[in-house]
Amino acid sequence: MEDGSIQGRMAPNVGSMLKIKNEYIRVALAESLCTFIMMVFGLGTVAQVVTGEGYFGEYLSINIGFGLAVAMGVHVGGKVSGAHMNAAVSFTMCVFGRLRWKMLPLYVFAQFLGSFLAAGTIFSLYYDAINHFCGGNLTVSGPKATAGIFATYPAPYISVYTGFFDQVAGTGLLLLCLMALSDQRNQPLVSGGEAVGVGLLVMLIGVSMGSNSGYAINPTRDLGPRLFTLMAGWGTEVFRAGNCWWWVPLVAPFIGGVLGALIYKALVELHHPDLKSTITRPAVDPECIPLDKCKNGRIEIPV
Repeated sequence: MEDGSIQGRMAPNVGSMLKIKNEYIRVALAESLCTFIMMVFGLGTVAQVVTGEGYFGEYLSINIGFGLAVAMGVHVGGKVSGAHMNAAVSFTMCVFGRLRWKMLPLYVFAQFLGSFLAAGTIFSLYYDAINHFCGGNLTVSGPKATAGIFATYPAPYISVYTGFFDQVAGTGLLLLCLMALSDQRNQPLVSGGEAVGVGLLVMLIGVSMGSNSGYAINPTRDLGPRLFTLMAGWGTEVFRAGNCWWWVPLVAPFIGGVLGALIYKALVELHHPDLKSTITRPAVDPECIPLDKCKNGRIEIPV
């Protein structure tokens, strides 16, 4: 037997041995990886802007970076796990029956793991830059603060109440628009354009609502890196800063996500006409009907 034919017979066997068929494992791996991709690129843009002190980007760079990062994440895991990359999205999908409740812990764990590992990766890549920027003093607030590279913190003038509303509103708009973009009876994204559409949506939220508290709008995106900074040297201040801000991006997005999806469903989706009532006879001139549509002396008008 020739070498080529041997390889051709062996390759499928090796592939089948490595293939994971368990749905839960496939979903967990895909969701972890796409979240990792989103967070590596997203946190990387923040690290570059902060440590570069304006020489390697500015606030708009962060918004563009996170938007493109989300788009890449959707490409990586979209057809396997749906690429939620956000516990608030997964929770909302469960509330509206688009995801089984028993899958929620799996999604949340995968997203947390991907975010945590991404924070560690960026810390390793920018370790020297971070130390050069802050002189080795890892702080949460002040002119040389670096904790904000990884997790979100409110602006000094923002109260907890305003910040909570900020996160509810931001996540609500995210889920409202996601519901619209996926609504096949409205104006959905074209097939293959989901990644670009979702990425542009995240970028839009950033450029319009990001200055108050960094638009976390994602519990697992914020908690994973925050826990990493706790372990990496920033200390417990990461949970005390901003009047114990940490719980706001953890709780508010769940409320905002459900409210946003509910608003879209109540004001738009529930009121789509029934499919039967939307089937109408087209305005066709019978004299221009193709010959193959005329059978037995009568005209067939497609419905």
